[in-house]
Amino acid sequence: MRDVAAAASVSVGTVSNVLNAPERVAPATVARVHAAIEALGFVRNDAARQLRAGQSRCVGLLVLDVGNPFFTDVARSAERHAAQSNLVVLLGTSDDDPVRERAYLETFEEQRVFGLLISPVGEDLERLLALHRRGVPVVLVDRDGAGTPFASVAVDDVAGGRLAVNHLCERGCTRIAYVGGPLSLRQVADRLTGARVAAAEYPGTTLDVIGTDEPSVLAGRAAGERVCALATDRRPDAVFCANDLLAIGMLQALSVNGVRVPEDIALIGYDDIDFARSATVPLSSIRQPSAAIGATAIDLLLAATESPNATPRHVVFGPELVARASTTV
Repeated sequence: MRDVAAAASVSVGTVSNVLNAPERVAPATVARVHAAIEALGFVRNDAARQLRAGQSRCVGLLVLDVGNPFFTDVARSAERHAAQSNLVVLLGTSDDDPVRERAYLETFEEQRVFGLLISPVGEDLERLLALHRRGVPVVLVDRDGAGTPFASVAVDDVAGGRLAVNHLCERGCTRIAYVGGPLSLRQVADRLTGARVAAAEYPGTTLDVIGTDEPSVLAGRAAGERVCALATDRRPDAVFCANDLLAIGMLQALSVNGVRVPEDIALIGYDDIDFARSATVPLSSIRQPSAAIGATAIDLLLAATESPNATPRHVVFGPELVARASTTV
């Protein structure tokens, strides 16, 4: 910075202002300092700045599975929105593993992140509470934080489960299978709760659960093979998958085994990822507003930083049914 100051004929303090608060400096001086920076190839030591400030401009974002397009869309939106406030998003994936989650949380805290956005593993929030007590702003993503000191942004997954099964029942389906897991994932459990509520509203409708170890395409394909192995008169006439990845795997298995969708089995997923509409049979799905979730998470984090003692906000979006060829003839 001293070299830049000498080259631009300004003080070191002026260089600092140009880098951190350019609105305080005359435009001509800003241009002269940037010309010196460019000529000298100067790159400021952000680690030293963080050490002095005690906080970085980086936001930690920890999701359950970055391979899930829903979380990818959330992260993309959060990153774009954060950039408007001169923040950078550091993305991590816990793979639904509490040990991996703990390691990421320790790393983010060591990096003195500006704040943390997280879709937590399980129900134990003690580690997050410890971060909160140490002054790290935390926002829960894809999880309703009511009853916690954390702001949160989520979708009403119980309502989403009801929407999906209502749609299937209105189509005339009476033997419905819910495919998803593990049920320790709050989102999976809530969607099942909503599905059961809806099924109970239609006399004669049954709802069976086919559990999976993970919400992935491979798990959906394996569940589909289990469905196809059943005698024809014992098969469900509709399947509600806890996410679109499971639904895509289910569709693959049904197609390979000659089961027609939706004529033999109607199929609906959840999330409405891009692949849903471009599947061999376009998938009906329950849409989550992933872009709005990511942007809202950043807004809540900024609010928590500006007013750390304010009552945390809990934003819950409503899901939306998107009906396509997999449930409509």
